[in-house]
Amino acid sequence: MTDQGWAMKGELVLSCNCTVFCPCVLSLGSHPPTEGYCQTWAGFRIDAGHFGDVDLSGLNLGLVMEIPGYMSRGNWTAGLFIDKRASVYAVKALTKIFTGKAGGTTALLSILVGKFLGVEQAPITYETRDKTRIFQIPKIIDGAVTPVPGKDREKDTVISNSEYWIAPEIIVAKSDKSKMRAFGRNWNFAGRSAEICKLDWRGP
Repeated sequence: MTDQGWAMKGELVLSCNCTVFCPCVLSLGSHPPTEGYCQTWAGFRIDAGHFGDVDLSGLNLGLVMEIPGYMSRGNWTAGLFIDKRASVYAVKALTKIFTGKAGGTTALLSILVGKFLGVEQAPITYETRDKTRIFQIPKIIDGAVTPVPGKDREKDTVISNSEYWIAPEIIVAKSDKSKMRAFGRNWNFAGRSAEICKLDWRGP
């Protein structure tokens, strides 16, 4: 599985402990999170994806991360949850992508993540109800994230043309519900910062 071309398209939702919208999005890691450190989980819905000949389409994932200070300084801790429907080959492929070893969009994870907590398979759901994204891993993550409306209340508040590594366009959101319990962590980020982004990653 070395130097395989890969790509994934879909959507991701992210909830973190920042009290107002995450400054890392605009500062690109040169400003600390609002609490001085970052605790976050992200949910991924892969509508279409592949790693070489391995099909990743239709799978959901969860990523848990802790960053001790400035995002750009590294020493991140990460753990990965992969859809229980994923094949053995898909699990290997997604693990390589989300540890940065497959290059491309996620390559920086191989540099910035100092401790990888491991990979677990679980049933994972990612749904959209009206504008709210519902992301759930039973007994692990229970999240509901809703976009923050703009002056035109029918439209979301959006940051566009950003250099943010996750996506150039970020929907500013807030967590209605955000509980995560795994890897010895017990978080509740209801009412705090969240993001919704189009997933369009590729490599190497």
